[in-house]
Amino acid sequence: MDRIGRVERTTKETSVVVEINLDGTGKVDVSTGVGFYDHMLDQLGRHGLFDLTVKTEGDLHIDSHHTIEDTALALGAAFKQALGDKVGIYRFGNCTVPLDESLAQVTVDLSGRPYLVHTEPEKMAPMIGEYDTTMTRHILESFVAQAQIALHVHVPYGRNAHHIVECQFKALARALRYAAEHDPRAAGILPSTKGAL
Repeated sequence: MDRIGRVERTTKETSVVVEINLDGTGKVDVSTGVGFYDHMLDQLGRHGLFDLTVKTEGDLHIDSHHTIEDTALALGAAFKQALGDKVGIYRFGNCTVPLDESLAQVTVDLSGRPYLVHTEPEKMAPMIGEYDTTMTRHILESFVAQAQIALHVHVPYGRNAHHIVECQFKALARALRYAAEHDPRAAGILPSTKGAL
């Protein structure tokens, strides 16, 4: 059976619907009103081979913060829901992705414990279109908090802000994909000595 998560989140600031199929083909339908963020979520779905639908309406007349944050929270919750009992998965995943002059290294543990380590080059351009580049870390924090995973994202170098952010999303997509896939040698086995993830 496909592993599907669906979350609806409504506040006074935003209305978000996220659906993700971890066993998809990379079919993506995303609309948040923030063009670059849509582009990043598209990368997440396509490179993770997740079927991903995101529909967000937010208070963009204020700024994009609430829209971006609440989408990330809903995405993390949907990802956790889709993972189900985690029996038979690899649990750990990592990927290194170059994008021209930039490089991102991402390692993930679908541990049930939220923790984020995030580093990227300093003095990045502050904006990419209407996307505040300081939001990348906050997206990851929000996603990790709801998905309940440990995530390490390291960008040791890069010059172009678009490339620096995009290679993080591409590497994240692949690392999540690898960690969430079923291990044919571990069918029926929960990958934890604690007996719970």
